[in-house]
Order: sequence, then structure tokens, then C-alpha cells
Amino acid sequence: MSAVKQIKIQEHYDTIADVYDHHYDQHRGRSYHKHISTHIMNGLPQGGKLLDIGCGTGLFVNRYIEAGGTAIGLDISRKMIEQARRRCTTCDFTIGIGEKIPFCDNSFDAVSSLLVFSYVKDPDAMMSEAFRVLKPGGSIAICTLGKKLLTRGIPAIYQIGEKINVKHVVMKNFGEHYYDEAEMDTLFTNAGFSDIQINWCSFAHIDMIDPLFLLAQKIEPFVEKRVPQLAYNICVSGKKPRQ
Repeated sequence: MSAVKQIKIQEHYDTIADVYDHHYDQHRGRSYHKHISTHIMNGLPQGGKLLDIGCGTGLFVNRYIEAGGTAIGLDISRKMIEQARRRCTTCDFTIGIGEKIPFCDNSFDAVSSLLVFSYVKDPDAMMSEAFRVLKPGGSIAICTLGKKLLTRGIPAIYQIGEKINVKHVVMKNFGEHYYDEAEMDTLFTNAGFSDIQINWCSFAHIDMIDPLFLLAQKIEPFVEKRVPQLAYNICVSGKKPRQ
């Protein structure tokens, strides 16, 4: 990740750390994040030691430890880490980026990343680092915005939001890259992962008004199973071979 982009992301999340949980841990946001977390949990071993890359305020770390595991969170923002430490007082959190993970080889049973991968400047480096720190037989699961018709206009929205100085959790132009199935499969395969599973999730968007959100939520299972081209988050999991 370039130094300029890294500073921009860090400063943004330091600025919105105090309102982040209002977006993802209340009302529609809580439901939305729980839905994504369930998809990620399904791709990881339960009860293991987790590294969550881009942990934010510790929402997924908290979910994982409540299911019986232990976890360490990694994030670029000091302010987000401070919020995470308040949420999960028994967990460790450290500042860093996925392209250069500050942990030893074969340290974790699981690696996760929720809604962060589109920001990563060097995805091959992050995948290589995740592979390195996973124990043989360990699993990784990533959820990020996919390359779909519905997501093509998002960068323009972010650029407008930045120009008018909107204080919003995600309304910032970081030059994100959205991925399709072939790109994600190639990244996982090149890093050495096997048993790669790809699915699409999320049709009910967090920023929908309540009546529309509730309707979308009701038909979300049908969309994800039967019409995945209308879902906008891509979830990918894989395993580090034991040998």
C-alpha cells in the first residue's frame, strides 16, 4: 500500500471511529454485519486462534470469541483499535496492514477480513502474508464488495461524498478495486490455498430505508441462492494445505 493512500485511510478511520458502531452495530447495520459475519464464520474453524485483518472496532473479533475462539485484531487506525480494545478487553489488537503482518509464521488457525480487501493496494502481498501466518490446515475467509453492475457507480458516489466533506463511515474515495470470481480464485490459488469456495451474499443494503431494507432482507436468501448476480458482496474461503 502506498504511503499516501495508507495515511489517507488511517486518517479517515481515525476520524470516524467514534461513529463507526452507529453504522454497523445498530439497527440495520447490526443485521447487515451479522449476516456477513455468518458467511465468514462458515468458512473458518471454530474454537481456533484468529487473526482479523482490518478489524475496525472489533465487531467480528467479538463474534468469533463468543463462539469459543481466541482472536487478535489488526487495523491501520489507532482510534479504531482503541474502540476495539474497549469492546474486547481480553483480546489483543495491534496497528498494521495486511500486506505486512507483524506475526510469525504458522501462528493462526484462521484469518478473516470483512469489507476491507477492496482497499488493499497489493492483494497478492496480503494473500501471501495470510498464507505465511496460517498454520498448515488453517483457513482464511474474506468478504469484500464484488465487481457487479450494482457496484460500478460506488466510486463516483464516494468521490462526491469526499468533495462535499460528508462524515460517513464508507463515503471516501480510496481508489478501491472490486473483484469478480475469477480474480479472487486466482489470488487464492497463487498464494497456495486449496479447497477454495466462492459465494455471493448481501442484497439488503445497510443504507436502504427501513421498509425497503426489510423487504430486501426477506428475499435475500432466495437472491443469494438463485440470483447471486444481484448480491454485491463476494465471500471467498480457502485452506492452507497441511503439507
